[in-house]
Amino acid sequence: MDRRRLEEDKAQPVVLIVEDDDSIREIVHRVLEDEGYTIQLAENGVRGMEQFYLTLPDLIVMDVKMPEMDGWEMLQRLREISGCPVIMLTVFGSTDDIIKGLELGADDYLVKPFGVQELTARVSAVLRRVGVLT
Repeated sequence: MDRRRLEEDKAQPVVLIVEDDDSIREIVHRVLEDEGYTIQLAENGVRGMEQFYLTLPDLIVMDVKMPEMDGWEMLQRLREISGCPVIMLTVFGSTDDIIKGLELGADDYLVKPFGVQELTARVSAVLRRVGVLT
């Protein structure tokens, strides 16, 4: 890969997708990659934390119900060390769940099933709010 391509890749926001469902992880991956984001993947909260330390993403899109470490715990651990923006993407859609996610530090909360246009709009909005996109 030439130097110019490396510089172009650096300019693309990096999104870490933490999702245990292979099909949803692949859909979100494909949709956000098509929008021009660099994507990192993890299948649970433990791997998500490892990927976070390795890549220092600009945004995390994360499920709640996952094996090994769920999204609530991962979000709590992230907030102890980082202000990296997080969008929760989960089937837990009760008002209490949404409030819990936001109070734990999520920047946005999207309930499954979701529309891909809404997902991309929310990702762009969060990245604009934190100054990654203009």
